[in-house]
Amino acid sequence: MKKLKHLLLSFLTAFLCILLSVFDNSPIFSITAFATSKILSSPIVATKPTVNQTQIFSLVQQSQALYEGGEFTEAVQLLKKAADEFKATNNVLNEAIALTNLSLVYQQLGQWQQANEVISQTIQLLQSLKDSDSSQEQSQVFARALDVRGGLELAQGQTEAALSTWQSAAKIYQHLDDISALIRNHINQAQAMQAMGNYLQADKTLTSVREILQKQPESPLKATGLYSLGNILRSLGYLNDSHKILEESYSVAVQVGSAIAQSNALLSLGNTARAQTSAQLSLGNSSNAKDYTKTAIQYYQQAALIASATPTVRLQAQLNLLRLLVEQEEFSTAKALLPQIQSQIDNLPPSRTAVNYRINFAQSLSKMKQNSVEPKDVAKMLAQAVQVAKSLKDQRTESYALGTLGELYEQTGQLSDAKGLTQQALVEAESIDAQDIAYQWHWQMGRILQKQSNIPAATQAYNRAYNALKSLRNDLVAINPDVQFSFRESIEPVYRQYVDLLLQLQENPIQKPDNLVQARQVIESLQLAELDNFFRSPCLVPRVDLDQLLEKEISTAVIYPIILDNRLEIITRLPGQDTIYRKTTKVPKDILEKAVEQLQKDLPVASREPDVKQLSQQLYDWLIKPIESDFANKGITSLVFVLDGSLRNIPMAILYDQQQQKYLIEKYAISLMPGLQLLAPKSLNNVRLNVLIAGVEQERFIEGKSFSELSNVTQELKQVQSSVKSSKELLNQEFTKANLQNQIQSTPFSVVHLATHGQFSSDIEQTYILTWDSLLKVRELDSLLRARGESRPETIELLVLSACKTATGDKRAALGLAGVAVRAGARSTLATLWTIDDESTSEFMGELYRQLDAGVTKAQALQRAQLAILAKENRPYFWAPYVLLGNWL
Repeated sequence: MKKLKHLLLSFLTAFLCILLSVFDNSPIFSITAFATSKILSSPIVATKPTVNQTQIFSLVQQSQALYEGGEFTEAVQLLKKAADEFKATNNVLNEAIALTNLSLVYQQLGQWQQANEVISQTIQLLQSLKDSDSSQEQSQVFARALDVRGGLELAQGQTEAALSTWQSAAKIYQHLDDISALIRNHINQAQAMQAMGNYLQADKTLTSVREILQKQPESPLKATGLYSLGNILRSLGYLNDSHKILEESYSVAVQVGSAIAQSNALLSLGNTARAQTSAQLSLGNSSNAKDYTKTAIQYYQQAALIASATPTVRLQAQLNLLRLLVEQEEFSTAKALLPQIQSQIDNLPPSRTAVNYRINFAQSLSKMKQNSVEPKDVAKMLAQAVQVAKSLKDQRTESYALGTLGELYEQTGQLSDAKGLTQQALVEAESIDAQDIAYQWHWQMGRILQKQSNIPAATQAYNRAYNALKSLRNDLVAINPDVQFSFRESIEPVYRQYVDLLLQLQENPIQKPDNLVQARQVIESLQLAELDNFFRSPCLVPRVDLDQLLEKEISTAVIYPIILDNRLEIITRLPGQDTIYRKTTKVPKDILEKAVEQLQKDLPVASREPDVKQLSQQLYDWLIKPIESDFANKGITSLVFVLDGSLRNIPMAILYDQQQQKYLIEKYAISLMPGLQLLAPKSLNNVRLNVLIAGVEQERFIEGKSFSELSNVTQELKQVQSSVKSSKELLNQEFTKANLQNQIQSTPFSVVHLATHGQFSSDIEQTYILTWDSLLKVRELDSLLRARGESRPETIELLVLSACKTATGDKRAALGLAGVAVRAGARSTLATLWTIDDESTSEFMGELYRQLDAGVTKAQALQRAQLAILAKENRPYFWAPYVLLGNWL
């Protein structure tokens, strides 16, 4: 019996490793757009079978084989039968084990109600058993059941519940000294913490996992643990750390001679390098992207070579390699892979994995159709995938296969067939409430209907896609890494194309139609989704409706520019009116963005004033001139911009009116909003200005980056101190994270002023503020600047970031600035878009604080401080970099 028991436990461990491979080594180009569960969990096996129960145990063994092969519907039937047999013989523990596995399979099928019911039944069974006789085996099974429940909760967006459940399981694993299970559990906890926005705690948890692994002897278990850690780090956006950990996993695997662990690590290293390629492309670093692409190709080739004994890994590596080669248009090299991949796919037994591989292969082939690959051959492969999915009764996979075939027909212009297949795919997806799939097919249906010139029906389809994405907001944090970095290809177009259709339906320029209201809401949702994607967690909780605020602010107008492919739409909301104005400028997106990009390059160079003025005039004519008449005789003195796309990278103050020979800042106070909502607005009038001022003046070298001396920081801080009644200074060595946090916790500062190097980037890891001895990353701002706790609930009224800049060449760098503004939790954030180490900065800050102390609004204080510098120095380089985000009052 002991021998059988050990056999069962090793069977359990093997099953764990198999499932880790399923969840963590899925192709980076998987068709699955959303990882509904990236959770590390595993089916468990029956234990201590009696002689009479050997046949029942055989059912569990068979279910394992079916699960491994992706035949989930068949696995359900066997597990149900096993659970009933165990119940009939009053074997409660094994009944609970069978039910736990059944819940896992239901999750794979997307049958959430059944999964919930079964795991709840399991927990009740185990609790009753625990009350009567608690053994080590029972405790272990109970902890595994909790792990499964936690995964189910997270998959359904119940993040806090998932974290609590996993923490309960962790206590049991610690008591049992089950290191491998504890590692898996802590990785899951970190994912939940990340989804809740608790980055520091998630980081600490992952660090503890790494420390536990470092203490383990070199073994396949250690290699697998490091591999799992590296994969979760990639999914959370820590790409450099992911690479390092996966290299460690590979090194350990080589030392212990595990070919499977080596190939797994190499495949994951390829996936991380591929993610780094995408990250560099989004930053505009094409040279670095090419280097990472070469690295990814090498890893995939190595993985395929070593994985000759593990066909699944070899095929995954070759499919990933094929997609990468096709993206790089290296078609001749890609073509050489086709026979190898085709023969392997033809020999796969029917399973979800087989269907997914066929779809993945077909997607790559469809991009090679002009290179000796016929659409009919791709269609044939997808039709086979549909039939296999039908035979498996796997609705989720069948939906993918049908929808992908519909997409192929859309591409080849067979719109009627495309529409029919897309509708079938939608029926399957919605029957299991798989909104992560459904949004794609609603979007696809919208495109097809638009091509058929049925704009009203297309708009309705886009509305359904938009609503599906909104319902998935909490799940966006679980997007596969490749989809996170292809946000612009897989999610953003849904929003923009929907807005385009809404405005096509709109004819009258002045009224309050539902379509204009909806268009504004969609753009707001896009900006919110961008920030969620930036942080890998839902990060902004709306507090106050901007429209309601405008009812009271009679001198403020809100402007929403919307960049579409063939035009710039400008929606304006005026105070005290229900009227919404809509104007259109016929400027193509590429021309607009080219002008903005050039202006962004010219602004930080003082000598390029003539070029700056010319481009600024062009942008003024596109953006402001069409709406100037709307402001006539309405007493507008302040403009609030909800900017779109690349427009966020330049200050609106710079727009130049050639006719009046004035910059926009000379006519209006200006502020920006990252969306339509903000923290409850509050004027600084009657607020005692108590300022925490901190800065780094000396040259520093931190985390491999060199930061030059900022010679005017001391003078700037003195100017601030002389302009306010109360302040506390942290300069150079005193400006550390710990000191900053201690000061914020101990004193209710209304303003925090940081004069130091910083950078805003669309890459969260490259968005930071320099302290004396480290880089304060944007993910840390939340817990640091909001550290007052319940004892000091006061909100920071204004966060000032002087000497910061947007990342060079990053077209979406201002996304990092919006992220800082949101994560800091201040009502308003004043920042610079480029660094000015000049006396004008200290003069600007002195005037800013004098105006704030005098009781004007923040936007007016900014305007007056900028005009004071402009009066002395006309070049925009000196006065234009300052932008105000958030509350302008």
